[in-house]
Amino acid sequence: MPELEQGPAKDRTAVELFAGGGGLAMAVTRAGFRPLLFNEFAKRACETLVANRAELVPEGEEPWIPEPGQKPPLVAGDVQTLDMSYFRQNGVEVDILAGGPPCQPFSLGGIAKGDEDKRNMFPQMFKAIRQIQPKAVICENVRGLLRPSFKPYFEYIIREMELPFVERQENVSWSQHDEELKRRMTDESIPPEQRYKVRYLEVNAANYGVPQIRRRVIIVAFRSDLKKVDIDAFVASMKEGDYSEDALIRSMLGDGENEGEYWQRHPDVPNHVKERVLKRLPMTPPLDDGKKPWRTLRDAIAGVCADGKALPEITDDLLDRTEHNLGGFTDHIGWPDARIYDGHTPNELDRPAKTVKAGVHGVPGGESVMELDKRVRDKTSPDGWRYKHRYMTVRETARVMTFPDDWVLKGPRGEQMRQLGNAVPVLLGEVFAKAVATALDKAESEA
Repeated sequence: MPELEQGPAKDRTAVELFAGGGGLAMAVTRAGFRPLLFNEFAKRACETLVANRAELVPEGEEPWIPEPGQKPPLVAGDVQTLDMSYFRQNGVEVDILAGGPPCQPFSLGGIAKGDEDKRNMFPQMFKAIRQIQPKAVICENVRGLLRPSFKPYFEYIIREMELPFVERQENVSWSQHDEELKRRMTDESIPPEQRYKVRYLEVNAANYGVPQIRRRVIIVAFRSDLKKVDIDAFVASMKEGDYSEDALIRSMLGDGENEGEYWQRHPDVPNHVKERVLKRLPMTPPLDDGKKPWRTLRDAIAGVCADGKALPEITDDLLDRTEHNLGGFTDHIGWPDARIYDGHTPNELDRPAKTVKAGVHGVPGGESVMELDKRVRDKTSPDGWRYKHRYMTVRETARVMTFPDDWVLKGPRGEQMRQLGNAVPVLLGEVFAKAVATALDKAESEA
C-alpha cells in the first residue's frame, strides 16, 4: 500500500513493536521514517499488515534489513523471543522505536491488574531500547496508567525508560529495581548514549484533528547524547493540539446573520437535526481561541477529515451483513439488531465519536452504534419523535480512527473492529512522529 511505500527526504528509520492493525506503523511511515521491522502477535493483525505490504518472515528464519523500496519484514509471534541486536551488529542506526504495549493491564475497561498482569509488555520496550539504542521512542497507552493506584508503577516506567541499561534482574521486584534506578539517576558513569530524556503527555485525540474523543498517554523519549534536542520545548509545542471544542461550537453557531460554517459544509442536514444540536449549545459563542473545529462523526463519514469521498448511506434494506460494494468501498457493511438503552447510548453525528474500543466480549457502551438523521413517530418520547440508529460499519469506524479507505483489514467483522479499537489513530500518531522527526532534524543540523 502507498502508506508503507513513502520515501522520506532523509533516510530515517523505524522499528515498530505491537504493530496491531498498523495505525502507528502507518503514522510513523507518513512522518518520513522507513520501516525496518514490524512485530505483532495476533494472527489477524499480522494478516492485515501483510495485506498492506509488510512481508512475513518465515518461521525460524532471521529478519532481513530492508533496503529503501523493499518490503519491511514482519516477525509474527511473541516479542519476548525477538532479538533485535542484529541492527547494531550490522551498523544500522534506528531513528525511532514506536509501539503501544498491550493496554489491558492498565485499561479502565479491564481488570486493571497493572504490572502484575502477564500482558504487561513495557519490559519488552525497555529490552528493545537496550538492543537497538534508538534516537527516539514513542510509546502510546491508555489513560488508566495515570490512575492513582498505578502512579508508583507509572513513575517507575518513566525511570526505567530513562535508564534502560540499568537492567532489572530476575527475582528482583519492580519496587526494588525502582530504588536502584533512583540511586543511579545522577550516576555519571552511565554514558549519555545509554540514557534517555523522557516526558509524557495526556492527550485527547480530538484536539489533534481525529474525529473521536480518545484520551491517551503519549510517552516520548530522546537519547541523551542528542544534546540539541529540547524535550521540554517539544512537549510544550505538542501539549494542546490545533483543534478545539470551542471552535466547533463557533462553527455551528455562526454570526447571527449567516449560518455556521459547519452547516454550510453539510447542507443536507435536516432542520430538525440542526435545531436539536443548536439548542444544546451556549447562546453566546466562545471566544476565538485561534484553533480549528473538532472534527465530528459526520465529518468523518462525509470525507472531510481526509479530503475523501462521502461514504454511501446504509439504508434499512442494507442491514443484512452483506458486502454490497457500495461506491467501491470495502467493509462498508450494514449490520442488524443495534440496540440502545440506559448506559448504552449511541454516537451523535455532530460530535466527535466516542472512543473506539476493542472489548473481549463485544464493544460496550454504544461505541459502535450511531444515531441517524432520520426519525420516526414515537408516542413514548417527550417530543413525539424517536431518532433511528444502527451499528457503524467497519469502514466508518476506520475513518473515525483516521485509517485511509484503501487500508485493508483482515478477518471477520469482530476481528476488524478489535484491530481498530486497539490501534493508535493514524493522524494522532503522525502528528507526534512528525514532531519527533523535526526535533531530530533540528538537533542534527545544529550539531
